[in-house]
Amino acid sequence: ELHPLLVRIIDTPQFQRLRNIKQLGGAYYVYPGASHNRFEHSIGVAYLAGEFAQALRTRQPELDITDRDVLCVKIAGLCHDLGHGPFSHLFDGMFIPKARPGENWRHEQASVEIFDHLVNDNNLRPVMEEHQLVLPQDLNFIKEMIGGSLGPNEWPYEGRGQDKSFLYEIVANKRNGIDVDKFDYFARDCHHLGIRNNFDHQRFFLFARVCEAGGLKQICSRDKEVHNLYDMFHARSCLYRKAYQHPVNKIIEHMIADAFLKADKHIQIEGSEGNMYNLSTAIDDMEAYTKLTGQQIPLCAVSRLLPQNFSEHIIRVYLKNEDRNLAAAKRHFVQWCETHPFQVLEVTFRSTLLNIVHVLCEALKLEVLLVIDFIKL
Repeated sequence: ELHPLLVRIIDTPQFQRLRNIKQLGGAYYVYPGASHNRFEHSIGVAYLAGEFAQALRTRQPELDITDRDVLCVKIAGLCHDLGHGPFSHLFDGMFIPKARPGENWRHEQASVEIFDHLVNDNNLRPVMEEHQLVLPQDLNFIKEMIGGSLGPNEWPYEGRGQDKSFLYEIVANKRNGIDVDKFDYFARDCHHLGIRNNFDHQRFFLFARVCEAGGLKQICSRDKEVHNLYDMFHARSCLYRKAYQHPVNKIIEHMIADAFLKADKHIQIEGSEGNMYNLSTAIDDMEAYTKLTGQQIPLCAVSRLLPQNFSEHIIRVYLKNEDRNLAAAKRHFVQWCETHPFQVLEVTFRSTLLNIVHVLCEALKLEVLLVIDFIKL
């Protein structure tokens, strides 16, 4: 059962848009079972965040975790993905860097901005105060948790003091990546993709403790639980290799991103005060941005720019990757990079990641037929 305040947040238009944003972006075209959306994932993260906070509270009463703390952690879990655009990571990871080079914009930033917009647009401040939240302190705390912990050097937060630094590691743990966001999407994605997941998050909750480390209170785990954590990172590795970075998935996402680029100037979205924005500038206005989902983009504008018989075209692109000439080009490319490391380093230092492949292909007199992604596992 969800807290009444969480239900009020869920019932807003800003949150309901997550029903139309695919969790796995273009992977849906490769794995038709992966039809789940950010909506259910966000509710799952809110639930797990509350469960984890309550588990720490029960086993370590000396931490003085209050009802306010638990509620704020739940809200942060619920709203952590509000900022995702159409096709999830495709939008902020592929489209925006191409449409607005040099713009250091990520969906976490948009999540914080949309949360502010959601609270103001639906007049939720009085409702929050009815549920004993203290404003603006708790609002700042929620937004800081959505952004994730920044590091131990200086305490940059206003929501909570250093004595509750561990709370910042529940939803988005920037220290080691072990957080309830991953617990939910590992389980959910594996279920929909048909991939085995041996990680037991309930067992992790059972044995996790808050300890003093590096001058801060951090969430730690017993050494005997290391194999459960190995299972978690193994599940992550399998998901990346088999689904997130599947070759056909990446080809599809590049095609969709290119279609977005071509459609960008043709799409007009009304934002605050009647101002009009296109696909790439909607991120500057949350009124406009919240109108963007995988379904609410004028698909007629995008579909005209995609190849006819999209599925057949994808198959042809995939088969083309098996073409002997392209295979030979791939081998030549890789061998040249291996035998000319200093030239590769020179190109790397004077080029952006998006341009490296093009510069190398030009040096090798190769046509740029390869879709190459620089990924962080």
